[in-house]
Amino acid sequence: MPETAIWWVRQDLRLADNPALSEAGRDGRPVLAVHVLDEAAAGAWAWGGAQRWWLHHGLAALAADLARLGAQLVLRRGDAATHLATLAALLGGATIHAAAAYEPWARRQEQAVAARAPLHLHRARTLTDPERVRTGAGGPYGVYSPFMRAVRAGLVDVPPLPAPARLVAAPTVASDRLEQWGLLPTAPDWAGGLSASWTPGEAGGQARLADFLAASAAGYAAGRDLPGVAATSRLSAFLQWGHLSARQVWHAAQAADLPAGARDKFLNELLWREFSIHLLWHHPHLPDRPLRPAFAAMPWRRDDAALAAWQAGRTGIPLVDAGMRELWQTGWMHNRVRMITASFLVKHLLLDWRDGQAWFWDTLVDADLAANAASWQWVAGCGADAAPYFRIFNPALQGAKFDADGAYVRRFVPELARLPDRWLHAPWLASPMELHAAGVRLGASYPAPLIGLDAGRARALAALKTIGQAAGVGADG
Repeated sequence: MPETAIWWVRQDLRLADNPALSEAGRDGRPVLAVHVLDEAAAGAWAWGGAQRWWLHHGLAALAADLARLGAQLVLRRGDAATHLATLAALLGGATIHAAAAYEPWARRQEQAVAARAPLHLHRARTLTDPERVRTGAGGPYGVYSPFMRAVRAGLVDVPPLPAPARLVAAPTVASDRLEQWGLLPTAPDWAGGLSASWTPGEAGGQARLADFLAASAAGYAAGRDLPGVAATSRLSAFLQWGHLSARQVWHAAQAADLPAGARDKFLNELLWREFSIHLLWHHPHLPDRPLRPAFAAMPWRRDDAALAAWQAGRTGIPLVDAGMRELWQTGWMHNRVRMITASFLVKHLLLDWRDGQAWFWDTLVDADLAANAASWQWVAGCGADAAPYFRIFNPALQGAKFDADGAYVRRFVPELARLPDRWLHAPWLASPMELHAAGVRLGASYPAPLIGLDAGRARALAALKTIGQAAGVGADG
C-alpha cells in the first residue's frame, strides 16, 4: 500500500476543488485529515465568538462528509507543528499537504511545521498567488483598479477539481471530540440568530451559490447597494471558511446566464477579496498599523461609552443602528451598511478604526483578516486605493438613498417602524407631534444621536487637518 499522506485541514473545509486533498489522496494513497486548533499561534487573531460558532458547525459538516467517504477527521488542540510532526512520524514519515495561508501568523506556523516534517503547500484559498501579481515596476499593487485589470488579463479559468469519489482511510488515530473544544456559546446562547441565518458546510455553500445565481445575481449590479433587498450573494463566510473555493465561484458565475454588467460587477467584488489578500501579503502589519504613515498621529478619541453604544446599535442614527443590530443578530452585515457604520465610528465619533475592526472580528461569521483590515483602513482613509481620505458618509442621506422605503431600518430598529419614510432616517428632524404619533420618544424609546451629523463631520475634518494630509478637504454624502 502507498504511504499515508496527511491533509492538514485549515480554512479549506471542503472536498471539491481542494488541491491539498486531491494531492494527498493521489494514486490511492491513504489520507489522514487533521485539523489543529492552534490559538496560541493566532495570538490576537484567534477566532472570535461568531467564527468559533461557524468553525464548530463547519468541522462537524466536514467530518460527516469525510465519514461518507470512509475517512476520519482528526481533531487536535495546541501547537500545530508539534501535533503534525508527531502524526507524520507515527505514520512513518508521512508528507503533509495543506492550503497555503496568507495571514502573517499562519505563514509563521507553516514555517514551524516545515522545519519538523515534509510540508507541501497548495493554492486553495485564492484565485491568484499574492506574491506573483506585480506591477510593471515589479512591486505590489496599492490601488485596486490596476490590480483588477492585471488579474483579469492574466487569469485562466481552470475548471474546479471534482470531489473524490472515495478516500482510502489511514490508520485510526486518537482525536479530540469537537464538543471538548467549547466553540459554541454557553448560557446565554446568543447564537440563535446565526443558526436561523446560516448552514455552515460545503453543501450549504453550494446551495447558497446556486440560489444566488438563480434568484438574484441577474440584478446584482442594481440591487447590491440596497440593504432591504436580498440582492447580494452572502457567500463571504463560505469563502472565508473554504466551503467554497474562489475558483468554484468564479467558474460558476462565468458559466451562468447573467447580464454582462451584473457578472462583471460580482466578479470584481471577488477580486476585491483578492486585492485585500494581496495587501496583507505585502504589508503584514495591515491589521495593526495604517498604511499611510501620517495617520499614526491621528488624534483618535477614547470614549468607551460611545464605542459601547455603537456596538449595541444605540447611536441614535437609524441606519447605523440597523446595521449593528443586523450584525449582532445574524453575524453578518450588508456591505454598504458596513461602510456606513464604519465611517460613523471613525469619522463622526472619531474612534480608532482598530476598535471597530476588533468588534467586527468578534461578531462577523465571515471575518477575514485581510478583508477586515483592508476595508477598515479604506474607510478610515489610512489604507490603500485612491479613495479620498477625507470621505465622510452622511448616514441619514445614505439611508434615504439606499433604504428609501425603510424596509431595512424597520426590520432591525422596530421602535421606529411607525415613523413616516420622510423622518425614518433622521427622526430628530420630526416634530414632537409626529414623533408622538409614531410612538417614538427620543432619548427614551429610541436614543437621541450621540453627536449631530454636521458637528461630527466638522470635528473629523478638523482632526484630519492636523495630520498634514492634502490641503483640500470635502465630503461625500
